[in-house]
Amino acid sequence: MTDSLIIFDTTLRDGEQSPGASMTREEKIRIARQLEMLRVDVIEAGFPAASNGDFEAVRAVAGIIKDSIVCGLARANEKDIIRAGDALRGANAGRIHTFLATSPIHMEKKLRMSPDQVLEQAVKAVKLARSYRDDVEFSPEDAGRSEVDFLCRVLEAVIAAGATTVNIPDTVGYTVPEQFGGLIRTLRERIPNSDKAVWSVHCHNDLGLAVANSLAAVMHGARQVECTINGLGERAGNASLEEVVMAVRTRQDFFPCDTRIDATQIVPASKLVSGITGFPVQPNKAIVGANAFAHESGIHQDGVIKSRETYEIMRAEDVGWSANKLVLGKLSGRNAFKKRLAELNIQIDSEEAMNAAFARFKTLADRKSEIFDEDLQMLITDEAAAHDNEHYRLLSMMVHSETGETPTARVVMAEEGDEKRAESPGSGPVDAIFKAIESIAGSGAELQLFSVNSITSGTDAQGEVTVRLQKEGRIVNGAGADVDIVVASAKAYINALNKLHAKLERAHPQV
Repeated sequence: MTDSLIIFDTTLRDGEQSPGASMTREEKIRIARQLEMLRVDVIEAGFPAASNGDFEAVRAVAGIIKDSIVCGLARANEKDIIRAGDALRGANAGRIHTFLATSPIHMEKKLRMSPDQVLEQAVKAVKLARSYRDDVEFSPEDAGRSEVDFLCRVLEAVIAAGATTVNIPDTVGYTVPEQFGGLIRTLRERIPNSDKAVWSVHCHNDLGLAVANSLAAVMHGARQVECTINGLGERAGNASLEEVVMAVRTRQDFFPCDTRIDATQIVPASKLVSGITGFPVQPNKAIVGANAFAHESGIHQDGVIKSRETYEIMRAEDVGWSANKLVLGKLSGRNAFKKRLAELNIQIDSEEAMNAAFARFKTLADRKSEIFDEDLQMLITDEAAAHDNEHYRLLSMMVHSETGETPTARVVMAEEGDEKRAESPGSGPVDAIFKAIESIAGSGAELQLFSVNSITSGTDAQGEVTVRLQKEGRIVNGAGADVDIVVASAKAYINALNKLHAKLERAHPQV
């Protein structure tokens, strides 16, 4: 029989630790609902002790998710575990995930604790977590650089204390597949009660080996993989959920397990996470990149025409690419619009909000003849971004650009309800509009990234713009979409300014 491979998604926690990827409560709820549609087994919703906002987000996700386990992260201390337990009280199925570093460098330099103190603290944390939840996961942070003998001592003790899952993290992406797979095998063989817990892995992608390391661990007995949509995560990111899932499913002749993931929801999940976080997916990204199923070579095209299997090992529609279809137009009615939103799992809470969303749809349909699912997703994401922590709001703008002349921009903005105007020249239309907005905001932020992507095909496609701003060590991403790229750019810049102004402070779980 094929074993079940548990998919533990940490997009809402570790993915959110990507610089500038912090999400609001409402954004986390939208992604969590999509993960539930994807049939993810465990959703790590956040780090409740990080901030009041994170606590409320975990509690909200725990209250609405019914078919997946909702997990909260906690350091191995009383305050964090109590906070996680409180956040998960309303969960249909909840898990507390607690961790403590076990590598010599972390114990000496960061924790300033002896190995015996770490062992005692780990056991104490697991026992406290079990008083809140029967489902408890323990991670020895930086396991990839930990001493095997000490790892065995700690893991045997936490399993005896009640840990139902033990997760081996390659916290800094240092290991290679043969080494990491061997570590899992060694731990399972040497720890007497290893059969009393599910073995999990959490790999980072610093050397581009996160997926390879995860799959090597699966071959040596790991039955949970911690991963993120699009490989999102701090530094170089985490193992990509879509790559792990489809590697195991495509190579059932090799892997002795499979997941319960609904693969047709992979691309919709990828697009939603990309739109909300402002992290675009590279075109050649496996599974979810725009070119993942494109064939340029004439030899390849000829082969695919004759038989798809000659150059494609997966079907595009099996991972959700068939979702890119025309669904609505300017003659579509309110009921058709509402029904399609429901099919896309986009939930709008009030009749007033639905009326406003439909009005925005009609405005878009007047400007764009073909409305795709991606347009609807971005319409909702863009509107939510515009109203989150809305200190600044774009009222109107005008840009003049002519060959041989210096572009100029005029902008009218509301700042806490007060209307303000500014005009500025620039080296280009986008530069001009940014300078005009900045002359009103006076943020002093440094522009670190400006990225434009087409949401769908065609010359009338909406452009999705991502702006990254940095100020005094804080980094935020802003996103905006419009059929006019300059308007989308203005929306993205203002969205980023609003995030800077909100000063949403989160503690990093390793601090």
